Amino acid sequence: MPQQQANSLYNEDLAPIPFTERSWGVYNYVSLWVAMSVCIPTYMLASGLIANGMSWKQALGTIFLGNLIVLVPMILNAHAGAKYGIPFPVYVRASFGVRGANIPAVLRALVACGWFGIQCWIGGQAIYSMLRVIAPAIASAPSAVWICFFAFWAINMAVIWRGIEVIRWLQVVSAPFMLIVGLLLLFWMTGKAGGLSATLANASTFHAGAAKVDFWKIFVPSLTAIVGFWATVALNIPDFTRYAKSQRAQMVGQAIGLPPAMTLYSFIGIAVTSASSLVFGVALWDPVVLLGRFNQPVVACIGLVALLLATLNTNVAANVVSPSNDFSNLNPRWISFRTGGLITGVLGILCMPWKLAADPARYINGWLVGYSGLLGPIAGIMIADYFVVRGRELDPDGLYLRGGPYEYSDGFNIRAIIALITGIVVALVGIVVPPLRWLYDYAWFVGFIVSGLLYCLLMMGVTTAKGSTPLLVEHRLPGAGVLEGEGA
Repeated sequence: MPQQQANSLYNEDLAPIPFTERSWGVYNYVSLWVAMSVCIPTYMLASGLIANGMSWKQALGTIFLGNLIVLVPMILNAHAGAKYGIPFPVYVRASFGVRGANIPAVLRALVACGWFGIQCWIGGQAIYSMLRVIAPAIASAPSAVWICFFAFWAINMAVIWRGIEVIRWLQVVSAPFMLIVGLLLLFWMTGKAGGLSATLANASTFHAGAAKVDFWKIFVPSLTAIVGFWATVALNIPDFTRYAKSQRAQMVGQAIGLPPAMTLYSFIGIAVTSASSLVFGVALWDPVVLLGRFNQPVVACIGLVALLLATLNTNVAANVVSPSNDFSNLNPRWISFRTGGLITGVLGILCMPWKLAADPARYINGWLVGYSGLLGPIAGIMIADYFVVRGRELDPDGLYLRGGPYEYSDGFNIRAIIALITGIVVALVGIVVPPLRWLYDYAWFVGFIVSGLLYCLLMMGVTTAKGSTPLLVEHRLPGAGVLEGEGA
């Protein structure tokens, strides 16, 4: 038995992916981001920015800029996953230590559990809306909405139980379908509203207070919220790029997939919401509510099925894969990827998602900005460690060893923990100290910069492991290796 398999840091789910099993190309990453971006929270994010007082052009520009910004740490953190075939909780062992890695992994996992619950609640609402169209008598039961919520929760659990390849297949097949349905909804609603020009002319008038709001006062927290929207996946992107055929495949695929898909679907959300105010006399921010207003049951059901598929895609990819690995990392011998998924599902219910998604202000300024202050510092430390301290060189075998190059002090890198705590405190101090509120508005950026710089300073003069330490052949990880070429 290989040495790594006998210790507490290794299981098959956390092991490096062999080169022969790395099958994800450019299209897989494009479809991954299209599938994750085409979802109800994206739709509601754009509408929420307008509800806060932005014009549709300002909202769209803010979303595009935010996604360009978050693409940078996304691609940087993706590099190690593609090069070494390792998942996020293993990768972060290099900076936090083989035991200390559980700290950022659990923080990331808990945020994912909140997102998982929100997506399940939204999916349950879509099922409930379909039930109201198909069987209104059954939908009138007091418990119907909760039954729909738990039904969608169970579907998510079934998909994650089947494993990562089922998720990949779901992304590839459904991404084009969901985008087409979104465009059809756009053309349908703008046609009823008198055309796209009339719809966009109305887009900044269906929020009564829009003209009275100072754009620059809401721009910064809104931009931070956009970055925070994908700050979760910016950390655990190695969970997906470990399957990449090459660095080029993951970099090009993400660049093509993320900013355009988010911006396009946000535009659909803005236009359709605006059209709804012309057609129904009230701006309907939630597409589930909007589709429920359609008189044609077939059209409503097709649209709701598409929303269900979109929500399922986003949930299992963005909110279950990472925490499943993260919880597995707590005790690899006892917690598998599947068990980690079940833990995620239970915590997703306990976070009471029906409250988190209650209104745009709480969703954007509370949830998105708040947790970005937790995740920005982690991203800063990871990128500083990999690119500055280690020069993109890791010891892949040492990541699975106690007493190895990433042992630090009993498995914890105290320097990384100090940098993390400092970044979080500085980023979130504005919540309790009003004069420093601007730090909270920039939470992700503040945490990223403070923790990254402090980590570099604290690691000055510290001897680090660079390159693959040549362990005995019989002790090497099966399939472990380094992706060479193409910027590896």
